[in-house]
Amino acid sequence: MLKKSKSTDSASLSIPRSMYPQTDMTQDQFKRIATFMEKTTGIKMPDSKRTMIQARLSNRLKVLGFENYSQYIDYAFATNECANEEIIMMIDLLTTNLTHFFRENQHFDFMTQNVLPHLVKENIQIPKIWSAGCSSGEEPYTLSIVMQEFIAKNRPSFSDYSILATDISTRILSSAKQGVYPLESVEKLPYDLKKKYFLKSKNPDKPYAKVKDFVRAKIQFNRLNFMDSSYKIPDKKDIIFCRNVLIYFDKPTQFAVIRKLVNCLRTGGFLFLGHSETIFGSGLPLKTISTTVFQKTEEY
Repeated sequence: MLKKSKSTDSASLSIPRSMYPQTDMTQDQFKRIATFMEKTTGIKMPDSKRTMIQARLSNRLKVLGFENYSQYIDYAFATNECANEEIIMMIDLLTTNLTHFFRENQHFDFMTQNVLPHLVKENIQIPKIWSAGCSSGEEPYTLSIVMQEFIAKNRPSFSDYSILATDISTRILSSAKQGVYPLESVEKLPYDLKKKYFLKSKNPDKPYAKVKDFVRAKIQFNRLNFMDSSYKIPDKKDIIFCRNVLIYFDKPTQFAVIRKLVNCLRTGGFLFLGHSETIFGSGLPLKTISTTVFQKTEEY
């Protein structure tokens, strides 16, 4: 048990030095992490991110008992099995996950009014959809709700659908699989959607909304790193959503990622990007059919 020093007050407890990790990350330490993150994940970490990286990793130093960031970096970049697990933990902590239900709603409107009727005319029975960079799950769950709504209002149309949801962060994927969100995250949704697709917690002290099982059952969550040489996707997709992810990459990396995404898209399939992202200059067989919505015209 820790004891007070007779000559000091309670603020001077005798605590081991390792419980007070070095709080300042040096420029060299930051560069080692930033270089690793860009090489491994494609995500650029400018100098302005140094404070953020320091803050997000500080608790790992405490948990592991390291006194400074050099000790932590040497441990994380070692080759033993525990260190490999720490690399995944580091990536989880340093990747940004920001999304919400029906984000950039005009994309979902365009999908409902144009893309899905087009697939019906093509006699696609079971559309295959991919939410690439799904973060905490709001996008794939929104896609599943859109499909449920379309099928219910347009009979006959599709017999079923499937959604693949991928992200680099194992931590955020684990959370996404649960389909549980703060109640305020669905407050702005129309009442009928909330009633049909979400369950509300009965405990007023822990208000949350849970996506209903029949919506979740259509989604498969997997880990995928956009920096992989190729994406091991088992079948070509009819629709791919990859929105507000490419902004973290430099232009050559953006084009490399889009090229691999398009390779997973069937000819005639549709690619949705974020509204600040573009394919201009990529040389890929894509034609623009709406704002940041593209259709694959041929194989390459």
